[in-house]
Amino acid sequence: MELSKSQYSAFVKERSDSSPIVLDTVKAYAVGGAICTLGQAFKNFYLSLGLGDSLSSTAVSVTIIGIAAFLTALHVFDFIAKFAGAGTLVPITGFANSVVSPAIEYKSEGFVTGLAQKMFVIAGPVIVYGTAASFVAGLIYYIFTR
Repeated sequence: MELSKSQYSAFVKERSDSSPIVLDTVKAYAVGGAICTLGQAFKNFYLSLGLGDSLSSTAVSVTIIGIAAFLTALHVFDFIAKFAGAGTLVPITGFANSVVSPAIEYKSEGFVTGLAQKMFVIAGPVIVYGTAASFVAGLIYYIFTR
């Protein structure tokens, strides 16, 4: 039996739980803001150590990626992401999680055919299309600012 588009939409709507969009938005905003606040605290700390602005920004990125990877390895990041949704998945923490999760899941298959091969299954397309988009944006910027 094949369903029409309207029948399928009704079928999905009938069986789907409604999403509390306002609550989900507030949670994503709060957790994403907390991550950014933590990043700013690390930047202030690195600046107080005498690192310059550019180097302290790099150190913050590395620190936040490391924390997200560590929390992913401890299986804590998944609980935070389930609670906050896009609040954790959009920032750099989501990228770290997308690299570490498959690596952990497939490590039993070996370092080459498991861990290394699967590590960029999710993050790989993000890198490719992110790089392509930044190239196009840079090219457009270059053309219009000459």
